[in-house]
Amino acid sequence: MDFSYERILVAVDGSEYAEHTYRKGVELAKRNNAELHIIHVFDIRYYPSDYSALKKRAEEEGIKLLNRYKEEAEKHEGMKKVETILKKGSPKVLVSKTAEEIDADLILVGASGLYAVEQILLGSVTESIIRNATCDVLVVRKPKDFKA
Repeated sequence: MDFSYERILVAVDGSEYAEHTYRKGVELAKRNNAELHIIHVFDIRYYPSDYSALKKRAEEEGIKLLNRYKEEAEKHEGMKKVETILKKGSPKVLVSKTAEEIDADLILVGASGLYAVEQILLGSVTESIIRNATCDVLVVRKPKDFKA
């Protein structure tokens, strides 16, 4: 039985926690000779409809974040393939849905992220991904020396 992964999806939100999750994803992709797919979902529900400039800025920041991660990952020796995915909508829905679309066999997601208020009011994004994913999910905890 083969326990290696071929397509790894790493969810990032710009937080320091997500940075740690991303780095773990890079190492797992190298170790498994797997494709690395990095997803950033910005939730447009939190932007009033008349604030198109804010939505555009959120999209631009997401693109910049993903490009930085991709460039950094491609510098690592042994990376098979690095792809980025930017989605608008609910991370609770779109991370696991995207994993199915790309036939990912592992999702990496941080135990916490930028949206602590959403976790309290609406439930954890991570919990929703775990519940809805059709592949393995690795919840990345903060390292002992994590400062945030």
